[in-house]
Amino acid sequence: MYLSHPRRIISILAACGMTFALTTACGSDDTTDGVHYGQPEQVGEGEARTYVVVDDDGAPTEVGVRITENALTGLPDSPEGPPPVWILDLPDEASDTVFDHVSLDWASHGHEPPGLFDVPHFDVHFYMVSEDAIDAISPADPDFASKAENLPEDRYIPAGYVVPPGPPVSAQAVPNMGVHWVDSADPLVPGEYEFESTLIMGTWDGDLIFVEPMVTHEFLLQKETRTTDIPQPEAYQMSGYFPTTYTVSYDADTGEHLITLGGLEWREAS
Repeated sequence: MYLSHPRRIISILAACGMTFALTTACGSDDTTDGVHYGQPEQVGEGEARTYVVVDDDGAPTEVGVRITENALTGLPDSPEGPPPVWILDLPDEASDTVFDHVSLDWASHGHEPPGLFDVPHFDVHFYMVSEDAIDAISPADPDFASKAENLPEDRYIPAGYVVPPGPPVSAQAVPNMGVHWVDSADPLVPGEYEFESTLIMGTWDGDLIFVEPMVTHEFLLQKETRTTDIPQPEAYQMSGYFPTTYTVSYDADTGEHLITLGGLEWREAS
């Protein structure tokens, strides 16, 4: 499902019928060796779909998005308007993870600030709340500012993540997304930081609501593999399987780029 929400650019520092190299049926019943797929959506000249890997006991071990190689061509050019957004449903087998759905946002010219994230890239939001909850994050809500300023307790925020300094938190809140947090371990200095991939966290009204890998178009074209550990919080607001790593890679057998949250481990809410 392709959308173009009136989303403010991040101001924080921010179907069947297509041919796959791997021949499978289309839809959420698509399964290969413990890998279950969501419904594909047309992106550019190709497709994107979610997937989850489960072990022999049915426990999820990784969840992610697969983007066909030809999806990186023919992408919309939106230099001034809101970024194109594709909503990707997760397969039923991902229900034990903490994620509800995924949005694939294409920033054809990047976004501010200059010298940091202003290159073509994908923002991949793995949301822990429903689409309706995301749509309700709106400046039309009279409590918009107070909900933005209502940050989770420190123990629920992954170690080292901070709201960028500068404007008040409510001024940094992005409609239909939330408040973005960055890893303080990353040297995010405009003009000095070479952005290829990074991981953002998002909150709203006291809850952690998304995990967001950001990956440049150029880095995907390089077809390299990069795996990074995800800092963990002291406690968790919900029970489920949480990721401990994120990976960007390329599957030469299927001709797909993978953006993966892996090393899923069960956590109890506390």
